[in-house]
Amino acid sequence: MKILIIEDERELAQDMSSFLTHEDYRCEIAPDFPTAWDKIHDYEYDCILLDLMLPGGDGLKILEELKALNRSEGVIIISAKNALDDKIRGLKLGADDYLAKPFHQAELAARVESIIRRKQFDSQNKIQFQELSIDLNAKSVRVHEIEVILTRKEYNLLLFFLGNKGRVLSKAALAEHLSGDFADMFDSHDFVYAHVKNLKRKLKEAGYGNYIQTIYGTGYKWEA
Repeated sequence: MKILIIEDERELAQDMSSFLTHEDYRCEIAPDFPTAWDKIHDYEYDCILLDLMLPGGDGLKILEELKALNRSEGVIIISAKNALDDKIRGLKLGADDYLAKPFHQAELAARVESIIRRKQFDSQNKIQFQELSIDLNAKSVRVHEIEVILTRKEYNLLLFFLGNKGRVLSKAALAEHLSGDFADMFDSHDFVYAHVKNLKRKLKEAGYGNYIQTIYGTGYKWEA
């Protein structure tokens, strides 16, 4: 799962990134308004942590742009401005949650997890799809009640496919999901093929249906 941290306090941004990375999220940091603006137009995320007071602009304009673009990312406003008016304005603009500084990193991680679960998996802790069962809390995958051992990237790929059922996902989008904006530096996205191939093989060996379809020349689609 990809998280964009829009926060100009470098130490706080790094602390959030370190904690969430330890929780198996892929984090990117935007330290100012222009960087955040470029990133939301160039990439997609599962959740955005948004500070309101940014060098170069108002964080709420980022939120307004996300809504104007009809984007589906969950947004948590993080601000030292704990005024009721800011909280109400942010929530009315479409933010999913609001967290005032200072906060505990564990609480932040719990809120991120809750928003992603609500937006992508109907608030369920366990996803059941045909013979496939995923425990989001335990980060475990079972097929016919038999555990399937996946790497972190394979597990993230599986959730990304399930969160985008029926949608064609390009190799570039999958590369970006796995590697963040570093994907732009790669000469090719062949590593995506390797991870998808391994995921399909492990699920198939466990007796799961071949629901990940290759869309030649484009990418992949979860279809069932």
